[in-house]
Amino acid sequence: MLHDGRAIRVAVVGGSRIPFCRSHSAYRHCSNKDLMTAALDGLVTKLDLGGQTLGDVALGAVIKHSRDWNLARESVIESGLSVKTPAFDLQRACGTSIEAAIQIANKIALGQIESGIAGGTDTVSDAPIVYPDSYRRMLLDMHAARSFAGRLKPILRFRPGFLKPEFPGVTEPRTGLSMGESMEITARDWDVRRERQDELALASHVKAAAAYDEGFYEDLVAPFEGVEEDNNIRRDTTLEKLAGLKPVFDRSEHGTMTAGNSTPLTDGAAAVLLASEDWARKKNLPVLAYLSFVKVAAVDFIDDEGLLMAPAYAVSDMLRQAKLRLQDFDFYEIHEAFAAQTIATLEAWQSEEFCRDRLGRDEPMGSIDLSKLNVKGGSIAIGHPFAATGARIIGALAKMLGEKGSGRGLVSICTAGGMGVSAIMEAA
Repeated sequence: MLHDGRAIRVAVVGGSRIPFCRSHSAYRHCSNKDLMTAALDGLVTKLDLGGQTLGDVALGAVIKHSRDWNLARESVIESGLSVKTPAFDLQRACGTSIEAAIQIANKIALGQIESGIAGGTDTVSDAPIVYPDSYRRMLLDMHAARSFAGRLKPILRFRPGFLKPEFPGVTEPRTGLSMGESMEITARDWDVRRERQDELALASHVKAAAAYDEGFYEDLVAPFEGVEEDNNIRRDTTLEKLAGLKPVFDRSEHGTMTAGNSTPLTDGAAAVLLASEDWARKKNLPVLAYLSFVKVAAVDFIDDEGLLMAPAYAVSDMLRQAKLRLQDFDFYEIHEAFAAQTIATLEAWQSEEFCRDRLGRDEPMGSIDLSKLNVKGGSIAIGHPFAATGARIIGALAKMLGEKGSGRGLVSICTAGGMGVSAIMEAA
């Protein structure tokens, strides 16, 4: 992008989040706004942004109450930023906060704003519970009636079944399958063995625990509600313990996906500050990395492709645009929605047939150095509050690139609806 005849690079200044916690645990009485405000407050405190007016703030949540219709703006008002800072809500399933970063980055690159925050939050503990549509319709008809008699008439339609609550689900409307059930199909298609899934899950916990022990997360995670560390990390887990868990999505002898090699339902929030270089320098703020390329893709998961395989396409298209190879990276942040999804994506990039027939490539993209994969832990260990994961990854990857002082990082996130979001970040 050009502005005033010069390219505007989008700097990642820093990120902050609250500890991610298993649903119905530490944050069971907190709302999305509580979590998001806490993450923003952590970022404001960390980067001394109190009272400042930023260009814009993009935030979102996947599971929302109707009361959260203006979640971003309300969270900003209570965050410590100037009340003059505008904000807007958006949602792209599990890619929500990385999409928020893309929107803020585009505004910076176009010269529309100089700085902005992207983030996301989700809590399953405070999920909205609704009742059957027939009950809702009855109540609305009562509300719309203009007379007392008119308000009484709809009550005659009441049935005891109206009081049976409907809990929010994560099934795809087109297939009726949950993400885990869909991923079991993909795991079979790609012959992703249970042992490989458990090995990746163990590595996720080991790396996350080590990162905390070395102090990596000390300035990235702001304590909240008495919690200082993601409470899903299992420091004592082993391959033997993981192997002892039963499959949860396909309970037959063919099932391979367990609670141990899948992400848990998680509550949490994360945010990241993006800016132009000039703005950051003027504020004496660090430039850790640059967000340089992004790409979004979608697949026909009903008739043609696995639900969570879109990142394979997004990354391929993005690398073409950037004129880079899959091996040209120092860090790979591949969201571990399920260990099987991460492995299937890696297998797809190595498949001659897939790369030729699906990605339109003359040869396979190849393998990556697994020692560079999710080096500070992935979503299986850290947790996955749907809308917060992208901002978590951007903040951590920016710090890794900043500490290294050189190199590139690749981000790959799968989402519901058969979509994938990818990004490239480069050290400053």
